[in-house]
Amino acid sequence: MKKPIRKILWRGLGPLLIAAILVVALMLVPFKFGSSSQATIRQAASSMSANVLKGENIKNEAMAENYVPFIGSSELSRMDAFHPSVLAQKYHRSYRPFLMGMAGTQSLTHFLSVNALAHVDGKKAVMVLSPQWFVPGGVRKAQFDFFFSPTQLTTFLLHANPNSEADRYAARRLLQFPSTNSDRISNGALKNIAAGQKLSDGQYWYLKQVKRPMVDHQDALFSQLFLNNNQPKLDKAAKQLPAKYDVDDLDGVATRIGMKETTNNPFGLKNDFYSKRVKKNLPRLAGSQAHWSYVKSPEYSDLQLVLNTFAKKHMEVLFVIPPINAKWAAYTGLNLNMIQDTVTKLKYQLKTQGFNHVLDLSQDGAQPYFMEDTIHIGWRGWLKMDQTVRPFLKTDKATGVHYKLNDQFYTKRWQQRSANGLD
Repeated sequence: MKKPIRKILWRGLGPLLIAAILVVALMLVPFKFGSSSQATIRQAASSMSANVLKGENIKNEAMAENYVPFIGSSELSRMDAFHPSVLAQKYHRSYRPFLMGMAGTQSLTHFLSVNALAHVDGKKAVMVLSPQWFVPGGVRKAQFDFFFSPTQLTTFLLHANPNSEADRYAARRLLQFPSTNSDRISNGALKNIAAGQKLSDGQYWYLKQVKRPMVDHQDALFSQLFLNNNQPKLDKAAKQLPAKYDVDDLDGVATRIGMKETTNNPFGLKNDFYSKRVKKNLPRLAGSQAHWSYVKSPEYSDLQLVLNTFAKKHMEVLFVIPPINAKWAAYTGLNLNMIQDTVTKLKYQLKTQGFNHVLDLSQDGAQPYFMEDTIHIGWRGWLKMDQTVRPFLKTDKATGVHYKLNDQFYTKRWQQRSANGLD
């Protein structure tokens, strides 16, 4: 006798349906998770894991303590003995860097991330501004989409002001990326803000009552999973440093380490980087960057979103502009005058709005052992940077910030402007 079709279907689909109901209930039922352990927060601070960057939970717990945001991209992963996390650990600084960024993160990702941070009002931060972000097309869609955070987008939408040029620009910009199309209601809310309109009652209810609990639960459940553990690397690096912090002694150590690590190439590149990333491609890289330019880019307006967020949160920020390896630039034909034009434009955007803490290292690319590879700060470079970071972070509390934001920096005219006349 044949079994009723309903029983057959239930046997096959019933467990999936029950599992789906349980997952939805888990995401929507309000309950609180316990706080992260100190060991977890410490590991997350140097993990440079995508789930930490895209979440809010662990970062916000860290910001409530003595952790300071160090914002950037791939340079933060160069964890040699003079990396900011190593120096802070070795010499028992009053702060601990919380590394926010990895290869591929640029201003738009950092805007959403910093905008979602709690416990940073009136706090200090350090941000490394890489000239390489400012390519003519801006951040690549695949890069932004990889780091896209529904949690952070929801935070932005629930607090967005349709009368703010910054929020309207942010919404228009975010709509250009495929990742913001994944949720129809969130996408519609973005379109409202972009058009200078408030969220509808239905959009706000959905974001507040459905989306917010769901993404919060996902963040709490998954942000602590699969954390990279860089702490052993930091511990090993710290052992190379002398017990006492003395700049001259440390510069000698940095020189010795750099000399030992750069023996197999004429560019001052770290040996393993040269062997794995450069050597086999060396012939085709000659003159390959002769026509590159970072002077005109939508990235300047994306950066303005980050600056606006710093200002709203009354944060005092030290901006670091790293150099390009001069020997490598000569080989690839990269125009260092163009780099200086890029730096001029960046400094103008920062300083005319009151962001006066700018450490310009852009002319140090010929210094020996200053860089670890083609574009990333290394041994002596980190040490020089620390001579500004250390006094800046003597206290992590912002003091006397006065910003004068200018909406002209959201315009295509600014994005495409040359550096002429900006000195």
